[in-house]
This record gives sequence, structure tokens and C-alpha cells, in this order.
Amino acid sequence: MFDLIPFERRNSSLFDTFDKMMENSFFNGMESDFAPCRTDIIDKGDRFLLKADMPGFDKGEINIDIQGDQLTVSAEHKEEKKDEKKNYVRCERRYGALSRSFDIEGIDADRISAQYSNGVLELSLPKVAETKPETKKIEIK
Repeated sequence: MFDLIPFERRNSSLFDTFDKMMENSFFNGMESDFAPCRTDIIDKGDRFLLKADMPGFDKGEINIDIQGDQLTVSAEHKEEKKDEKKNYVRCERRYGALSRSFDIEGIDADRISAQYSNGVLELSLPKVAETKPETKKIEIK
């Protein structure tokens, strides 16, 4: 009972462990489905709507920073300090952090708004209104 290994078979060989390690490493390349936080970006005409899955984070643990034309979304859990570790069979939820950056060239950074509900962060990214150059007619004298 104290050797609980969730979602794995106990009868795997050394070669299976090595194969899993290689699949989960940088050697696997970009084909992996892993992303720090999965996002959808939807074009709403006058703005983009960015939805990022950030389950398990509180609103106060999420930071949104803009530096130049780069928007960075980051979040971090701190380890909970508890003295009652004697009853744990497995303890995996101590710490978590993620960070993801996006190019926001063409976005009005002063009007970006954010809301967080049910583990999903939504950013409204208003597009910069195109300004057409004013045309002048010059009179020939």
C-alpha cells in the first residue's frame, strides 16, 4: 500500500523506464503535447481573446507583465509548510511554477484587461487602431 505509483504499471522493465525518460526529455523535440500553460487565441475583430489554462493557481499567484512588445504570464505556488507529514502516502503537490511569453506587437498595451475564473485566465488584447495618414492637397502657384 505504501508503494502506490499512480498511473504506472509495476511490472515495467528497465528498458521501459529508459524509453519513458527519453520521451519526456528534450531529445523528443517539439512534437510533445506539453506546454507550460495551454492557450487559445481567438480573433474577435477589434481585439484578441487569449485563454490560458492555469488550474490550481489562485488569482494572487498569477503575474502578468509587459516589457516592450512582450507580455509574460507567470504563476508560482509556494510549498505549504505543514508538520503533519506522517500520514502522507505520497506528496506531489508542493510546488509548481510556469511562465509563458507572447509577442504583443500591434496590441494597445494600455487597454489590456484580464480576468481569472475556474482555472482559466482570459486576457482581452485590443488591437491598435490603424491610423490612415492625412492627405493634403498642395496648391501650385
